Amino acid sequence: MRRPFERFRAHTHTRPLFLCRECGAAWPCQPARLALLVCYRGDPRGLRDFLSSRLAVAVADQPRIDPADLAVRFLDWIPPDP
Repeated sequence: MRRPFERFRAHTHTRPLFLCRECGAAWPCQPARLALLVCYRGDPRGLRDFLSSRLAVAVADQPRIDPADLAVRFLDWIPPDP
């Protein structure tokens, strides 16, 4: 049996499609978002920097997808800086 926190750890992305390895949803999936929020608690800029770096890779890996759509997927769910 998995420990409670391990169910979030497995929700990492695959390349080049950036789908979740665990659930197959578009990454960052809901469990990945929760895990990232916990990991970057108190550091929203760090979270934005990390996801911006992943966004840049996703844009390069998926040239046929509109970068604006990827930006919504990767960044629009992040809470604003205080």
